[in-house]
Amino acid sequence: MTTTKTKTKKETPVAGKKRKLPLAYKPVGFVLSWAGGALAGLAFRKTWMAIRHEEDAPDALDRDRGWGEILLAAAVQGAIFAVVRSAVDRTGAKAIERSTGVWPTADKGGRD
Repeated sequence: MTTTKTKTKKETPVAGKKRKLPLAYKPVGFVLSWAGGALAGLAFRKTWMAIRHEEDAPDALDRDRGWGEILLAAAVQGAIFAVVRSAVDRTGAKAIERSTGVWPTADKGGRD
């Protein structure tokens, strides 16, 4: 009895690119993450100014601020950061896919 070996996705040339692409994507991902963090910080400062009409958001260790204000600032900052991070990551991944034809990560799961 003879068996024929069929090509799997891992044996195709595109799959070979998938193994090497995450390494090439790391510097691009780093730059995009850095820019995204700067954008998120700017967006949070503008949002906090619109919400509370203050230049500085409260810090968790600020003795003069109440729990509500500190938790509100943390929730707003976290939400903005998550949205910007997702938008930047998705935009970068789509750009890599358009330019190389390969999605930059091999796994289907999320980052966390």
